Amino acid sequence: MPLDRARIPADVLAGVTLAALAIPETMGYTKIAGTPVITGLYTILLPLAVFALFGSSRHLVVGADSASAAILAAGLAGMAATGSAQYVALAGLVALLAALYLIVARLVHLGFLADFLSRTVLVGFLTGVGIQVAAGQVGGMLGVASGTGGTLHKLWGTLQNVGDTSGWTLGVSIGVAVVILGTKYVERIVPGALIAVVGSIVLSKVFDFQSHGVAVLGHVPGGLPNLGLPNVNWGSDAPALAATAFSIFIVILAQSAATSRAFAAKYGDRFSEDVDLVGLGLASAAAGVSGTFVVNGSPTKTQMVDGAGGRSQLASLTCAGVVLVVLLFLTRPLQYMPEAVLSTVVFLIGIELIAVKSMNQIYRLRPDEFIVASITALVVVVVGVEQGILLAIVLSILDHLRFSYKPNDAVLVRDADGAWKERPLEEAAQAVPGLAVYRFGANLYYANANRFADQVRTLSLGGAGDAPRWICVDAEAIDDIDYSAAQTLRETHDQLAARGVRLVLAEVTARVQAEMGRFGLTEVFGDGIYEDLPAAVTAFQAAGQAPSTA
Repeated sequence: MPLDRARIPADVLAGVTLAALAIPETMGYTKIAGTPVITGLYTILLPLAVFALFGSSRHLVVGADSASAAILAAGLAGMAATGSAQYVALAGLVALLAALYLIVARLVHLGFLADFLSRTVLVGFLTGVGIQVAAGQVGGMLGVASGTGGTLHKLWGTLQNVGDTSGWTLGVSIGVAVVILGTKYVERIVPGALIAVVGSIVLSKVFDFQSHGVAVLGHVPGGLPNLGLPNVNWGSDAPALAATAFSIFIVILAQSAATSRAFAAKYGDRFSEDVDLVGLGLASAAAGVSGTFVVNGSPTKTQMVDGAGGRSQLASLTCAGVVLVVLLFLTRPLQYMPEAVLSTVVFLIGIELIAVKSMNQIYRLRPDEFIVASITALVVVVVGVEQGILLAIVLSILDHLRFSYKPNDAVLVRDADGAWKERPLEEAAQAVPGLAVYRFGANLYYANANRFADQVRTLSLGGAGDAPRWICVDAEAIDDIDYSAAQTLRETHDQLAARGVRLVLAEVTARVQAEMGRFGLTEVFGDGIYEDLPAAVTAFQAAGQAPSTA
């Protein structure tokens, strides 16, 4: 869409605001990813500008993300020393592999994979990531050595060192938290994190925090990133990191698509998920060749721009321009920043990811889905982030299969006004004496076909009343029948016919009728396929309620 000249000042201001908020946030994400602090600024430079130029969404902002950073750190654990040049190179390799997945997904139209992460498991996954991220920053906030191992072991080991807490470091952490939370309480658009970062740098320089036992960042290199392919062993490192990159790819698909859809719907804008896949792929590739880690479509950064009045990609390009100035001229003061500042920023990010409100809502509305979300969160915390995202995918698919396997089915009866009403299947109620109408609420396929057949056979027995002579299946919700289901349907029809009960269908879609023709079911059912339920009732009554020999 063309740029609205009248909105240029607002978009530029939104870009400056984004830079003020995102710079300390992305620097904090480097603690999650395990990369040098300067790489956080690199995630905002080329990747942000590349997506703004090649993506289709006017609103989506890409950048470092806590979930993908956590998956990256889990995947690189043990492959290189955290923060080393080799570690950064491997992080760049993961970004390139994720970019490859995204481009391939565009070429073979795999964008639909984003829909296989249900909102329920995504809430659970992000909650688990939030717990893991927050727990990992406690040692840095207290100025003590962190524990080792998994999230819980690491937290327990950290808490055992609480007696060694540095008062100055704790004071810095508390001060940063007060500034960030206080500014959010007053006005969320105020860059509290930036105020805390700048203030801590000034105070650290003036009062020489390092001499009081407060760890500081030290020298931070300035200038532009070196461009080029990461120096890795492609033959061994790429296969070893393929699963990690795929996990990140799934998160990028789900999170970016959901964010783009939400903001496009909010403003009635059009966007192309296929074009966005290319933009996201090129953005991750830009990260891989510029010495930083993988980027993602960021809901928080997108909301930052929206809240500041930005409505186009110009905001992202402005933000990248601000970061360019910082890299060229303003990195030197970063050497005085206390490490506790970034630990506190990341800790608060982790706390925000813990979706207590959403988890409580899921618990109230769908207790079964709450269990799924809780299992996902627990696996992330106890086992790992990478395993958590893979489990999230599996649970999302199983959750879908569970509903399609056991759909909402019922018998239909008419009320006094002639309208069709659902009744519990167990009642075996009949629409008219001798005719039972069975509604099956899902597609028929190999997994639920036997259940469908069992329900129909149970209905044919009549429960406490007389057995029906006709059973009519309301097939309105059935939009597909696979080979296994077709054979089961044929067998069920023949079994009932052998007992003098006729099985007929109503509300059959054109697609299903075509499938029935291919499977030879049209001949089996003959004239027992009706346009709608009233037509089936009329046919039953015209038959004189006599047993069918069909």
